Amino acid sequence: MKRIIIIHWNKSTGPETILQYPPEKEIFPKDLFLKIWTMHELKKGEKMVEYTSEELGNRFISVIQKFEGEIYFLVLVYDKSIDNIDDIINVDPDLLANISRDLIQLINTNKISNAIFEAYKSIKNYTKIEKEENLLNFFRDKMKYTILKILRNEGVISKRNLKKILKNQYGFSTLNLDLILISFIRENLIVKKSIFGNQDYYFLINDLSCIRIPPENIIKFFESIENEDKNEIVNNYKTALIQFFKNYDVNQQDNIDLLLIYLANKYVSRFLKSLRFTPMLISDALNILNNNEAILNELIKKSVLFEAKGYVFLLTDIRFLKFLPIYLFKRLNLRYKEGKISLDEFLGHNKLILEKFLQSNYYNYQVI
Repeated sequence: MKRIIIIHWNKSTGPETILQYPPEKEIFPKDLFLKIWTMHELKKGEKMVEYTSEELGNRFISVIQKFEGEIYFLVLVYDKSIDNIDDIINVDPDLLANISRDLIQLINTNKISNAIFEAYKSIKNYTKIEKEENLLNFFRDKMKYTILKILRNEGVISKRNLKKILKNQYGFSTLNLDLILISFIRENLIVKKSIFGNQDYYFLINDLSCIRIPPENIIKFFESIENEDKNEIVNNYKTALIQFFKNYDVNQQDNIDLLLIYLANKYVSRFLKSLRFTPMLISDALNILNNNEAILNELIKKSVLFEAKGYVFLLTDIRFLKFLPIYLFKRLNLRYKEGKISLDEFLGHNKLILEKFLQSNYYNYQVI
């Protein structure tokens, strides 16, 4: 995304640019927004319209919003040949309308400048982020991780109650909550459903963790090794592998935190991916790790790597794990008995988890 703009429709003079981000960009001509206004007039039943300018090479997404008797547009500007906004629109058609409403309501406050920056950053990052980085952000981003903890504890929750908890207990601004929740929906961690006509209820259907697992290609690891001590290397590797997993506690938070630190390091993350396919000479390993001998020694000490005869092998792979939150059955039952959720909420969430369990052929996890 190239730009985000707030336009006010002045009944006397037409469209006026109120605010844009980045602010240093040249303001688009008024006739462009007149064309967008005309499209809104022709499609009065639709909150969002699209316009592509071949001359400018941009695609414009405009969401109309009324506030205190005035009309505004939130306009997102994209490169028509590169950027893609369709993913966001298709996952939740109401998302941009919600973002537009929240921004417009802040126009005459001192919060608007920071709010439009946060909206720009969140929308832009959403369309660029890679799979593993997105999963990592559920732990690295404080608000995302807090939401995940709330969902684990509460089970089914309304958007209203989620906003209240985030604001009152954790001090988070919830301006971009809709966009953040979309990332949960896209990764199939939650679903959004209606209860009593209210569509803003969220249900956790998959939890997320970071774990160690044995590498998939262990047999192939030793095919390329030509060393007279090959059998000794193989036996020592197997012994180290068994010894580690014999004592490994997948739920220990210290272990998870350490793994997340490794994955957040771009050199380590790239290095571990390479080792999934073949062992590596220590000299080559140091090249990938930006000659950081300390981190190489730490990975060996922490049993991520196995070192022998000048080679390093992947001993324990670091992967994300999606799993069915079966633990919520007990939690939902307790919350219902305490009167904290309704019967429809209780039955609705239990049904979703049970259906997912039956559809998964009793394998209730996925290694990513």
